[in-house]
Amino acid sequence: MRLVLPPRFIGIRVVGDVHGEAAQFRAAVEGARAERLFLLQLGDLTDYGPDSPSVLALMLDLIDAGDGVALLGNHDHKLARALAGRPVQVEPDGLGRTLAQLQARPDRDQLIARTVAALTRAPLWLLWRHALFVHGGFHTDMLVRPSPVGADVGRPDSLASRALYGETVQGETDSRGFPVRRIDWVHRIPAGLTVYCGHDNRGYGTRPHVVEGRAGGRAVFLDTGAGKGGVLSWLDLAL
Repeated sequence: MRLVLPPRFIGIRVVGDVHGEAAQFRAAVEGARAERLFLLQLGDLTDYGPDSPSVLALMLDLIDAGDGVALLGNHDHKLARALAGRPVQVEPDGLGRTLAQLQARPDRDQLIARTVAALTRAPLWLLWRHALFVHGGFHTDMLVRPSPVGADVGRPDSLASRALYGETVQGETDSRGFPVRRIDWVHRIPAGLTVYCGHDNRGYGTRPHVVEGRAGGRAVFLDTGAGKGGVLSWLDLAL
């Protein structure tokens, strides 16, 4: 699936994982509007931070106006399943916080309906010029297969799973019980292609982490810890 920019834009602002940091996200959005940049968010809008509903509302307004798009991240996918009434594990500081914040909103019914509709249409990856945007991790099949949307708000297939969760070490977990992730996929990015992704907080301070692949491509990791004690990062790509 290729991104086609409306002619009113002169480039793209790529925004990493937001995780409920509404004030930082608003700054990114206002700057993009002032500079005529289309806003592409890499997934994980919600959980952990102080105001996930405001993040959702702001992103939904961008989508409705044709001024932005949000990819589906693993936290967004989990939220969509929860709102659809499917059984999910609810972490108190993660999804549990988002659900509680939504329930406290006066416009919760309308916002939840808009959120469900948007998340079930959200692409898992997008191509634009010499760039591929994805939340979790790259696979070469993404260059030839169209992106699913919303992963049917169910159990994703293997390619959708790579997009949402990256590449994991089978059977291995870290001290928190989460799967151990690796980035061997970086070395399969073709020469001339840059993959922009979130999911893994590999940045330093406000600086996204860049990894050069052995095949000549590279990956730019834009998750710098927003909602988890870090900051929200973004970068601008010109036409």
